[in-house]
Amino acid sequence: MTILSHNQKIAKELNIPERQVTATAELLDAGNTLPFVARYRKEVTGGLDEEQIRTIQSQLELLRSLDERRTAIIASIEEQGKMTPELLATLNAAETKTALEDLYQPYKPKRRTRASMARERGLQPLADQILFQVRTKLAPEDVAAEFISAEVPTVADALAGARDIVAELISDNPEVRRITREKALEWGSVSAGKIDDAEDERDVYALYYDFDLRVNRLRPHQVLAINRGEAQKVLRVSVAVPERDWRGAIHSSFRAHSLSPFAGQMEQAIDDAAARLLLPAIERDVRRTLTEQAEMHAITVFAANLRGLLSQPPLAGHTVLALDPGFRTGCKVAVMDVTGKLLDTDTIYPHPPQKQMAASVQTLTKLIARHRVTLITIGNGTASRETEQLVADLIRQNQHADLHYLMVNEAGASVYSASPLARSEFPDLDVSMRSAVSIGRRIQDPLAELVKIDPKSIGVGMYQHDVNQSELAKALDGVVESVVNQVGVDVNTASPSLLTYVAGIGPKLAERIVEHRNQIGRFPSRAALKDVSGLGPKAFEQAAGFLRIRQGDEPLDASAIHPESYKVAKKLLKRAGIANSAAPTAREEPLAALRQQVPLRDLAAELDTGEPTLVDIFEQLVRPGRDPRDELPAPILRSDVLSMDDLLPGLQLDGTVRNVVDFGAFVDIGVKQDGLLHRSQIPHGTVLSVGDVLTLEIISVDKERGRISLGWVGE
Repeated sequence: MTILSHNQKIAKELNIPERQVTATAELLDAGNTLPFVARYRKEVTGGLDEEQIRTIQSQLELLRSLDERRTAIIASIEEQGKMTPELLATLNAAETKTALEDLYQPYKPKRRTRASMARERGLQPLADQILFQVRTKLAPEDVAAEFISAEVPTVADALAGARDIVAELISDNPEVRRITREKALEWGSVSAGKIDDAEDERDVYALYYDFDLRVNRLRPHQVLAINRGEAQKVLRVSVAVPERDWRGAIHSSFRAHSLSPFAGQMEQAIDDAAARLLLPAIERDVRRTLTEQAEMHAITVFAANLRGLLSQPPLAGHTVLALDPGFRTGCKVAVMDVTGKLLDTDTIYPHPPQKQMAASVQTLTKLIARHRVTLITIGNGTASRETEQLVADLIRQNQHADLHYLMVNEAGASVYSASPLARSEFPDLDVSMRSAVSIGRRIQDPLAELVKIDPKSIGVGMYQHDVNQSELAKALDGVVESVVNQVGVDVNTASPSLLTYVAGIGPKLAERIVEHRNQIGRFPSRAALKDVSGLGPKAFEQAAGFLRIRQGDEPLDASAIHPESYKVAKKLLKRAGIANSAAPTAREEPLAALRQQVPLRDLAAELDTGEPTLVDIFEQLVRPGRDPRDELPAPILRSDVLSMDDLLPGLQLDGTVRNVVDFGAFVDIGVKQDGLLHRSQIPHGTVLSVGDVLTLEIISVDKERGRISLGWVGE
C-alpha cells in the first residue's frame, strides 16, 4: 500500500498540483503570513487564493498533529513490547485520528477493569477457549473447574471472569469498532426527552421533549440545541444503534460456533460486550462526531456573518449623532465629526419613568443645529424602537430633508466600553457614554470600530458560546485578519486594535507603532516604519504592502503595491510615458493602451516580474489603495418609522440582512422585529451575507408572537 505524503494528500483533496501545495507549505513554514503569501507570492503558489491557502495551512496542522499522536502511540506499544511489523505498518497507514485510536485501544493503558482483574486471577487460558471456540467433549463447567482457586471460588466465577476478558477483547477490536461506528452514523438514531422534574419555564427546548431522529438527518443547530438542553439538565439524550448493525459488526470478527461447547459462553460475552462496553463507547463517539461537525458548521456560519459585518462600507462624510437608548438611565447622546472625533455628549430622558419628551427634543434639536448633524444612529437594544419613534417624529416635524437615521446593532458595545482600550481612548467618559460613541463610529467605519471588540461578542453567530472556544477564536481572528488586510490600513490614523491584525505586526508591535507615531509624528513613508523599535526586516516585508501612507513622500505608499515591486511599478510608468507623481486618473488611458500594445507575458519578462504581480500593479496604479468595501451596497438610511400595523401581505420594501442562520436570514426592514426570510424563499445557489440589501415582500405578520415572514423579490 502506497502511503501518500502530506502534500500529496492535500493536493488530492483540493484537486490542485502537488507543487503548489509544496510551495505554499514551504512559504508558511518559513514564517510568512497567510495574507502576505496570498497577495504577494502568487507566482510561487501558482495563484492560489486565500481560502485555498488557509485550507492548506489547516490541513497541514491536522496531519502534523496526527503524526505526533501516531509517534506517541507507536512509542507506547513498543514500550509494552507488543509491537509487530504488521501492526506498525497498519499504524503508519492509518489516515484519521479515529482509526489510530481504534488500533491503539487494545494496547491503551487502562485503569483496573473486570477483564484485567480476571487476567490477574489466571483466567486468560479459559477465556482463550471461549474466544477460539475450542471443540472439546468436556462441558464448559468441567473445563472451568480446573481454574477454581482461593481467588476464583466457583465455576460460575471462573466462567464470568473469562467472559469479561472476551467481552473486552471484542469491544477493543478495531474492526468491530469501525464497522459499528459507521453503522451508527448512518442508521443510528438520537433520542431526547424532558427530564421529569426539570425546569424549562419558557419551553425553550419544547421541540426536543419527545424527539427521535436518524443520526445522519440531524442538522447542526439541532445538535447544539440538544447539547445545551442536556448541559442545562432539561433534556435526557441517548443514541440507539439497531441490533442487526452492532451484532453484524461483532460477528464479522467474533462468532459462536455451533460445534463448540463454548458457543453459549461466546453469545453471553457478545451481549455483555455490546451492552456494557461497545455501545456506550460508540454512543460517545457518535455524540462527539456530531458535536464536532455541528461546532465546525456554527463556526463557519459565524465567520461568514462576521466577514459580512466587517466588510460593510463606511458611511463617510457624515457628522453623526449617536444614541444609546435606555429607560430609567436615559438615552446617552454622543456627536462625532466626519473623522470620528468626539464633539459633544449629553443625556436625555424621553421615556418612562421621567418622560421628559419636550426637553429631550429640544436638546437633540440644538445638537443637530450646532454641529450640522446629517445622520443619527440608534442602538438596537432596550428602548430602541421608542427612541426611533422619537427621532422619526423630530425629523418629520422639523422638516430636516438632509437628516436621516439608522438602526445599529449594538452587540459588544458594552464589552468595548468597559475595556482598557475604551478607558484609554475616553478616560473622562462613563461606560454608557463610551457605548454611544461606539454606536456612532460603527457606521463611520465599521471595521475600524468593530476590531476593538472580541469577535464572539459582536453577535452575528449561532450558539457561539457552546462551541470549541479556541477553534472559534482562531476562525474569527482569521476573518478579521483577512478583511483588515484586504482593505488596508492607514498607518497614520489606525488604532492599535486595527494595526494588530495587519500581517506580521501583532499586539506588541502595534502598540510600538502608535507610540512611535505619537512621539515622532506621522510617518512620511513606509520606509520610515523601519525606525520603529522591534519592527525588523521580516515584519516590514510582511506588513508593508497592507499599510497605507496618504500624501507621503512616496506616491506608491498609498497603494497596495509592495515596496519590493516599486522598481517594477516605476519602470512600468516610465514604459507608458507617465510621471511617477501623475494622478491615478491620468494613468488610466496610457496604461490601458500599453496593455493593448504589448502582451502581458512579454511585458512581465521585460520588467523582470511575474504576470500575476504585474496585473496587480496595473490595477493599483489606476486605483491605488482600492477599498473592496466600496463595491458593496451602503446601509439603508431612514427618515420615518414603520410599525407592525403598516405591514400587509404583498407589501414590498427594502431590508438589510442582519444575521444568516441555517434556516434562512433575519432581515431588518425598519420595524421593531427583524423579519425571517426562510431558506425555502431564497433562490437555489444564492449566498447571503450580513449587510446585503434586499428587496423583499411581506408574506405574513403575526403581531402577537412578533413574527414577520418575508418572501424573495431580489437584491
